[in-house]
Amino acid sequence: MRVRWGRSLREGAEAAVSELYQAIGTSGPDILIFFCSAGYDRTGLSKALEARFRCPIIGCTTAGEISPAGYQQGGIVAAAVTSRQLKVHTRILPSLSRRKASDFMDLAVDLRKNLTLGTSFDKDHMFGLLLIDGLSKMEDETIASLYSNLDGIPIIGGSAGDDLRFQETFVYANGSFHGDSAVFALCETSLPFSTFKTQHFEPTDLKIVVTEADARSRIIREINGYPAGVEYARVLGLPVEDLNPTVFSENPLMIRLGGDYYVRSIQKVNPDMSLSLFCAIEEGLVLTIGKGSDMAEDLREAIRGLRIDPHGDHLAIFCDCILRKLEAADKSLEEDFGRILSGVTAVGFSTYGEQFNSIHVNQTLTGVIIHG
Repeated sequence: MRVRWGRSLREGAEAAVSELYQAIGTSGPDILIFFCSAGYDRTGLSKALEARFRCPIIGCTTAGEISPAGYQQGGIVAAAVTSRQLKVHTRILPSLSRRKASDFMDLAVDLRKNLTLGTSFDKDHMFGLLLIDGLSKMEDETIASLYSNLDGIPIIGGSAGDDLRFQETFVYANGSFHGDSAVFALCETSLPFSTFKTQHFEPTDLKIVVTEADARSRIIREINGYPAGVEYARVLGLPVEDLNPTVFSENPLMIRLGGDYYVRSIQKVNPDMSLSLFCAIEEGLVLTIGKGSDMAEDLREAIRGLRIDPHGDHLAIFCDCILRKLEAADKSLEEDFGRILSGVTAVGFSTYGEQFNSIHVNQTLTGVIIHG
């Protein structure tokens, strides 16, 4: 496997892609994966990418980009991969808000017919990458349906961003950007790979019960029979007027599934004291309040776990929650993160949500590493 990466902070689409092209080189890759600021002119960026790189291209808009140079904002990063041992089958899932369960079954049948390195979905030689509209509120249904219909192969992914504007986000495939859509890449490979997730929160002894919720809108109306915001503040020992994004990010909700804990982050408290979340929520769930540990050490341990061979090519794709990036900035950890990432050939982005296997989560880093 041959991997080349590049990045740019230039404002114009043509100039940014030109800088990428100079860094990546002229040899034709098998696939290009990119992540870009929503500030670029999408039509101009599409034309520049398609003109420079004669290969399948996938990507999405971001709330920040990640490369071996660390975290950046307002630019573009990309990795070009060439390998006879990696075959990527890309599909667009349009009109997410109108998709039916049968659509995912049809997708699985279509992918199965077009496998090239094997004849069936094989967890040991296959993984999925999902890039999805980060404002669609369809991540939970989409990732669960994909995981189920693809026989439980490992899947990682991220929800596209728009630099914290929360107006519109886009995924990219087949030469153009798409809203209300997802791009799914099924990767067949005989190369060693592993998917992973990490988050720096531990469960506390504080438990709550969701007694009323609007699942479709991701809103908790009541906790323990009381207005959600009021009760959440009481459990934390705070006056409700002190609730703010910092409190939410430092005291996320956690759900236990299969012996592991997953983060469900609070977005905001509403005027009626309900709580809006970044993930789906249902009545009757028992949730635990989480408490953060050393964020930099957690990332360092995750990178150690990738077992990178310094003498061989590798590629890591990171989907890292924007709330983690904001916390890193608040705690002046960005330079530490940059040093930790400096030895990893990784491209990725700051997301509006992350996916791991069948679950949509928050305040988490999900990823995959492929070893050449």
